[in-house]
Amino acid sequence: MTSRTPVASRTPAPFGRALCAMITPFTAEGALDLDGARQLADHLVSRGCDGLVVSGTTGESPTTSDDEKAALVRAVADAVGDRASVVAGVGSNDTRHAVEQARQAEEAGADGLLVLTPSYSLPPQDAVEAHFRTVADACGLPVLLYDIPGRTGTRIATETVLRLADHPRVVGVKDCAYDILGSQKVISRTELAYYAGCDEFNLALYAVGGAGCVSTVANVLPGRPREVFDAFDAGDTEGARRAQLAATPLIEAMMASGLPGAVTAKALLGALGLPAGPVRAPLLPAGREATDGLLAAYGKARGAEARAVR
Repeated sequence: MTSRTPVASRTPAPFGRALCAMITPFTAEGALDLDGARQLADHLVSRGCDGLVVSGTTGESPTTSDDEKAALVRAVADAVGDRASVVAGVGSNDTRHAVEQARQAEEAGADGLLVLTPSYSLPPQDAVEAHFRTVADACGLPVLLYDIPGRTGTRIATETVLRLADHPRVVGVKDCAYDILGSQKVISRTELAYYAGCDEFNLALYAVGGAGCVSTVANVLPGRPREVFDAFDAGDTEGARRAQLAATPLIEAMMASGLPGAVTAKALLGALGLPAGPVRAPLLPAGREATDGLLAAYGKARGAEARAVR
């Protein structure tokens, strides 16, 4: 039987519940497309996103300059105004550089920071903690810790997150660690807002007290995360389940096909006539066969939309 009892109050979501890990549009020549960024940002927010994360992994942050990152924040913040939050990715294996990026993002108008664990150097946990504290101390913006060891090579250990929870500007975590037990331990012991960073965990993490998600799939299905969370909050757990499962083939096609999310999202957005442009090397664009498969999965997800939330 479907439960229709509203759920109890949960940890506040400082940037909203349904955030999109927005791609960075480029022109055909590979330059930053600020007009396209404004258009896409408005499209995503108008169709259900509470917030946008720019210059994250999906935003190809390793191949954009600091000046481009700041210009992107300004353009997106201008496009969405007070309708949505804008969170800027801050990622460097040099703490001093990360501090510069944080201050630049604040000056450009970001509402918050998504701060990545230093990569390649493989710092021990005391150094990881010091890195985050240094960046959080450097400006006045609230900080999400970005735990994605599959890309950085270093996990933010659960005990490290628990210690960082005492910092007044560390407000949450973007969780791409695939350790839901560790996530539950932090959720149960702190007020940190946990955002699922892997679309397949959106509902699972939300159900145990997560704040929401930072979704790559939302680039092409911007309203789906909100549908899942609204149904769950209304006590319609069966509706939430159907809405999440209806997106599963598209999540698999975009996130588990062997191609990075930036590649798959841009392939779909381009095919749908929305601003995207090429990816920057070393990434390569999706081929015709891959794009056809993505479009087929997208069509099924859209076709299942009404049934999923009925």
